[in-house]
Amino acid sequence: MNCNTESQTYYHVPVLSDEVMKYLQCEPGKKFIDCTLGGAGHAKRMEQIIAPDGQLIAIDQDIEAIHNAQATLSKKTIIVHDNFKNVRKILDQLGIDAVDGIVADLGISLFHIKQSGRGFSFMKSEPLDMRMNPHTKTTATDILANLSEKSLADLFWRNGEERFSRQIAKKIVHIRSINPIETTTHLCNIIKDTIPLRIQKRMHIHPATRIFMALRIAVNGELDSISDFLKNVLSCLNPGGRLCMISFHSLEDRLIKHCMRKWENPCTCPKDLPECVCKQVSKGVCIRRKGILATSDEIKQNPMARSARLRIFEKHLS
Repeated sequence: MNCNTESQTYYHVPVLSDEVMKYLQCEPGKKFIDCTLGGAGHAKRMEQIIAPDGQLIAIDQDIEAIHNAQATLSKKTIIVHDNFKNVRKILDQLGIDAVDGIVADLGISLFHIKQSGRGFSFMKSEPLDMRMNPHTKTTATDILANLSEKSLADLFWRNGEERFSRQIAKKIVHIRSINPIETTTHLCNIIKDTIPLRIQKRMHIHPATRIFMALRIAVNGELDSISDFLKNVLSCLNPGGRLCMISFHSLEDRLIKHCMRKWENPCTCPKDLPECVCKQVSKGVCIRRKGILATSDEIKQNPMARSARLRIFEKHLS
């Protein structure tokens, strides 16, 4: 499972790092998992805190992140090239029953935006790839070329909550009948040509933001991965262990929030019953119920932190 290849520059600034260290309760000698390694920002701090006897498992589906981690992290850290949704399987393969804390930072890295050349950003012209793991098959170009108009519109609304989803889908289907849509610039121009200029002038984000996000989520199966992860992650925690998850848009946060609240209060009984009869047992407690946002100082230093939200769940001791 471990990879041994050359290191490459993988630049990323982790968000809410101080808060993650605090709420994970990192201490020397404990075991932790960084499920979304990225530029190894969280992992490096965790290594320092849990040394010398602690254990860190670092997971990422992007081989570039793995290369970088091998060059920058301790040889004691177990580095795994895989999707974080497979965390239970990964621990089983390593012969580890459970750990004391798990962090999953779901944001896209600065490396992907600025250095990967895979079309994550609409700010420069690149091939419309958008795969976090370049070894997977479907690219953004494939989706734009093969989905029906209705399916594209549904995808843009479901994954991006784009109010002009139908109009943009219709325009894409028309344009692709003439020329394939293969670059970020081409797609960006289609979007800007579709959304009325008067609307664009009132927008606080780039007109292409939601469409690019929707495509990235679809290409990488991000929402499905989060759902699969949440189904198994509690079994990976020791009693009293904590899960920290950082999300960057409402779709991710909604999944996490609802799941954590269901773990805390799984009762399915009607509210008018005097006592619970369903016998569903709470698995733990939500820490800081509304989630934690970045401070204004952090946002000034790292604008990507603006939309970040950290939620924490603590597994019951018994």
